[in-house]
Amino acid sequence: MERVIHIDTEIDSSLPLGPQVYELLKKGIVQAQFKPGDRASEVEISRQLEVSRQPVREAFLRLQAGGLLDIRPQRGTFVQKISVKAVLDARFLREAIESDIVALVAVSRKAAVIAELKKQIKAQRKVAKADPVSFMKLDDLFHRTLAEAAEKSSAWQFIEDLKTQMDRVRFLSFNHFHVEQLIAQHVSIVDAIESGSSTDAVRYIRNHLREILKSLPMISHEHPDYFDPVSDELADTTTIININ
Repeated sequence: MERVIHIDTEIDSSLPLGPQVYELLKKGIVQAQFKPGDRASEVEISRQLEVSRQPVREAFLRLQAGGLLDIRPQRGTFVQKISVKAVLDARFLREAIESDIVALVAVSRKAAVIAELKKQIKAQRKVAKADPVSFMKLDDLFHRTLAEAAEKSSAWQFIEDLKTQMDRVRFLSFNHFHVEQLIAQHVSIVDAIESGSSTDAVRYIRNHLREILKSLPMISHEHPDYFDPVSDELADTTTIININ
């Protein structure tokens, strides 16, 4: 039976409406509250949020551009499946960008940045596996802090837009993640930065960002309804993981 997306969150009428509608829908899709094939009704969402159809239409177009919604003229608008190719491409670009970022941070070795990163790691340990949403927010904060420390905030914004499909996989696979291992990898990155070793920092961030490759084949098998037909590209993930 076809499900229709329902949003019961209120929005702030004093702020721009389109971005709020976009973020609500994006969050629901990324966190698997809305599933592939669910129908997004412009009329219904406008009614639920008590807004005109224009900001909803704007949000739909942004979500379509990001590969999250499929707008089919005369048929309706539906939540897209996850593209394995999009996930792999995003991960590849993210690794390339963040490797340069940590190299820059390791060269600067700013004490205040290192102290802030260590503080964030303590917060990550408190949340750990008990609260996936909070942990992923802290994980994003860690990576954003690195980008800002390298004075590459615009690069992080690019990554934010890029990694949406990766985030969908992260939420589906969170129970398979070894959160303690992810935190340990953060510690290794910060230790390398503190010692001024850009080589080690790059190596650790690359390994960290390849964790998703270990879970992707398993998650796509466990949740086939969430993914486009799995391509042969998944067969290459082991090779990528083992590259130094």
